[in-house]
Amino acid sequence: MDSQIMNVLGDRVLELGPTPSADSPYKNFKLTRDADGVAWLLFDREGTSANTLSADLIEELDKVLSELEGQRPTGLVIRSAKKSGFIAGADVSAFRGATDVGAVETEIGRAHAVIDRLEALRVPSVAVIHGFCLGGGLEVALACQMRIAIEDARFGFPEVMLGLHPGLGGTVRFTQLVNPMQAMPLMLTGKTIDARRAKSLGLVDAVTQERHVLNAVKDAVSGRLKRARPGPLNNILSLGPVRGFLAGRMRSEAAKAAPEANYPAPYALIDLWEKHGGDRRAMLSAEKASFARLMVTPTAQNLIRVFFLREQMKKLAGSGNKIEHVHVIGAGAMGGDIAAWCAGQDLRVTLADMKPEPIAGAIKRAADLYGKILRKRTAVRDALDRLMPDMQAEGVRNADLIIEAVPEKLELKQKVYAALEPKMKPGAILATNTSSIPLQDLRTTLQKPERLLGLHFFNPVSRLQLVEVVSHDGTDAQLLKEALAFVGAIDRLPLPVKSSPGFLVNRALTPYMLEAMVMLDEKIDKTVIDAAAKKFGMPMGPIELADQVGLDICLDVGDMLRSKFGDMLPPTPAWLREKVAKGELGRKTGKGFYIWKDSKADTGGMSAISEPSAEMIDRLILPMSNVCVACLREGIVDNAEIVDGAVIFGTGYAPFRGGPLNYARTRGVENVVSTLETLTDKFGGRFTPDAGWETFK
Repeated sequence: MDSQIMNVLGDRVLELGPTPSADSPYKNFKLTRDADGVAWLLFDREGTSANTLSADLIEELDKVLSELEGQRPTGLVIRSAKKSGFIAGADVSAFRGATDVGAVETEIGRAHAVIDRLEALRVPSVAVIHGFCLGGGLEVALACQMRIAIEDARFGFPEVMLGLHPGLGGTVRFTQLVNPMQAMPLMLTGKTIDARRAKSLGLVDAVTQERHVLNAVKDAVSGRLKRARPGPLNNILSLGPVRGFLAGRMRSEAAKAAPEANYPAPYALIDLWEKHGGDRRAMLSAEKASFARLMVTPTAQNLIRVFFLREQMKKLAGSGNKIEHVHVIGAGAMGGDIAAWCAGQDLRVTLADMKPEPIAGAIKRAADLYGKILRKRTAVRDALDRLMPDMQAEGVRNADLIIEAVPEKLELKQKVYAALEPKMKPGAILATNTSSIPLQDLRTTLQKPERLLGLHFFNPVSRLQLVEVVSHDGTDAQLLKEALAFVGAIDRLPLPVKSSPGFLVNRALTPYMLEAMVMLDEKIDKTVIDAAAKKFGMPMGPIELADQVGLDICLDVGDMLRSKFGDMLPPTPAWLREKVAKGELGRKTGKGFYIWKDSKADTGGMSAISEPSAEMIDRLILPMSNVCVACLREGIVDNAEIVDGAVIFGTGYAPFRGGPLNYARTRGVENVVSTLETLTDKFGGRFTPDAGWETFK
């Protein structure tokens, strides 16, 4: 062991080969040779916490390969020196702003040549993989003859999330090594798999523990490692007629998730495999051209923009989380799910409610959630142990953060505050999950209003990444900073907003949902209304979304916002109040506009009875952009980029559009304003363009 670099990463000691000399000629790599003549190549990209591939790194790798070709070692081991894993994929910043298909294809061609050169090395080559091995990183590993995974390794091709498909030969090497019926869905969905699953698919040859890496490498280089081999079924699935049949099925599945017009990458990948899956050389060439064409599409450029919006919002969290114990008051749909998420993120959580039944329901939902997102049975058990029922609300006394998630009634919330404030320890944060009530109203009965702030989660908590961190003019700045760090610590994206009715996201979303109610009042079928939103690219229609959120909450938020903004919002139909009064609240009661079974709307296979019009889409979508401009003008948020990210991550707003403000820029501000004016003339003042459009760029 003393001949090895011992890179201590937490409690991990990586076997990184012999100690390199101090005068390495490479910036991003360390190349050494052990006593057996095996070359160890360490990826260690300069100045970063994770390895990513870029043009300059690929160029340097080419020089390393040239040296290896001259040296002819007895074998080659490729490892990462980074704690985060092997290689996290490409440096996405290089993709931004691409407009020239030819230039992209030329650049990707250079990278192809280097990866092909790695594959062609005439020595046994082994990738030893820990942590994340994604995208271009997995394509590097596939170019090695063998792959050894450490138990914690994760593999995947997330390129589809950026509107792309693998572009460094991965479409070819992956489908030749792994059964295409298993390889293609992984590329089409962007899902990751763990080391054991990768072994079962034949993607890796061995799974081992870190302390056994040296022995595993010796077995690989000497030929003793039993390598994964493509089965005979792969040859059958690569036959032209079979590919044609399977490609048709894949397109049908892809169409259920997203139409080709909005998300062309999955269909381009299917076309690539169908046309060239039987011809390695032709598919490698076609992959480069297909990747380049996708790179310059508006979809890819907008999804790349969304990737950086997420990174920008992560930075808003800062660091140094001080929250260890969270006490949640209200075990309903929101409070229970907030508590479950926090416990799943390694925090101690006490959950209080007036009745035991909601707490029991919340713990059952938590168990279901953990079963889906936590890979080990012991991790599920530990998370449930951290989620503690607290009928007596004793957790208030020791909690660092109290989150109130009771129904949207001002008097009820203030009554809760009166009971808990005397019990709170010094320095504890009092947060409300209110979706619409201004904090200026909530704080009036507090002894210490400075420690009140908003932490507004979105439903479903486990899927929507945004949390609005709401401040009023008296909020303690240090507590606000701690709240932002807490949101980052639970793997969520914070949006700092100033307190105002509806804050940002609900204020933008409410006209979208209420306009749908007005359309229902106009006797437009709900299937057509939902189809209009989906045609634009929304993940679900406003009618289904209203059911998902809860019709009672929609009504309360609508009433609150209308009391502040009046005719700028659509009227609430009387029948909606009647529906709420009857207890038909949507998903949580099993019936709203749709019947709900197992938390899914039962549409009965209904499709729209007619094609939605462009005007219908504009009525739903443009008010969202209008409200976002108003919030910028009013200073509720101060960054247009963050506004787009917030609406995408808080509502699922069509990511390929890049957000409501980006959509307005792309469509043309003059066009948006004139369309709003036309809608105002026809339907009323709720469509009046905001004054902020005059200065919006």
